Amino acid sequence: MMKILVAEDDLTSCTILAAILGKWGYEPIAVNNGTDAWEIMQKSDAPSLAILDWEMPGMDGLAVCRKIRERPVSNPPYIIILTARGEKTDIVKGLDAGANDYISKPYDNEELQARIRVGQRMMELQTELLDARDALAHQATHDSLTGALNRRAILDGLEKELNRAGRRQSKMSIGLCDIDHFKKVNDTYGHQVGDDVLRRFVAAIQTNLRKYDLLGRYGGEEFLIVAPDSAGSVEEGIYERLRARIAGLHIATEAGDIGITGGIGVAGSDNGTTMDMNVGAADAALYYAKSEGRNQVAYAKDDRLKSKTG
Repeated sequence: MMKILVAEDDLTSCTILAAILGKWGYEPIAVNNGTDAWEIMQKSDAPSLAILDWEMPGMDGLAVCRKIRERPVSNPPYIIILTARGEKTDIVKGLDAGANDYISKPYDNEELQARIRVGQRMMELQTELLDARDALAHQATHDSLTGALNRRAILDGLEKELNRAGRRQSKMSIGLCDIDHFKKVNDTYGHQVGDDVLRRFVAAIQTNLRKYDLLGRYGGEEFLIVAPDSAGSVEEGIYERLRARIAGLHIATEAGDIGITGGIGVAGSDNGTTMDMNVGAADAALYYAKSEGRNQVAYAKDDRLKSKTG
């Protein structure tokens, strides 16, 4: 049910208009002054359509309209100014203040209903356009199979977090992880089952990350985790918990339950560490984890890895 704000200083007129709107199937919210109208329109669940009387105490309709239009919102409300003024200069003044439409007093109910329907259609179209824009933005930044960020988006996120960590003199770490023997899964069960495994693998990681951590598909079955405020050390246990969670997965597929394991290469950033240096260190650590028997977490700062990679 669409909410409509009715701001009218005449109590009788306001009550009648609210009753009419309710009869037409809308949810009216009635106030008798501009100050209350402005307060309501600032709320997160504010009505998407407002009927504002021009002349009101506290703040007139045009002032409320201007205030609403000053707010940086993605889905602004549709505003109809209700006025006894009929001169063209007044109409222009109302539209210049940010109103979408106006209706003169005394108004005809059929005309008012028609104008509200126009506003409702405009709001529905605006919502559809915003949804389409958001969907396109999501497609541009996310992997279509797993829902994780795509390669470009995760690397952009890594670069931003590296810059932020540099400004704040804080720590951050990354983990490059993949599924052990994933090619064997595809060869044995087929690519459809392999896709199911990838989706469950990503879901398991996502549910064990913090809200501000990032996860993206780096390539194939390799995924990159960006963890701000993390030193990437054994003591933290972040990556070991993820490894254990992956190893505990039993993925139901058409071919039956499949268990998987994964390796994770971890690198912590230091002042001046570049994105390429960070990813390179994590990649070397992941390679080390695989060479040591898989289902392991390896840390770039581990002395054993340093001696092996030079």
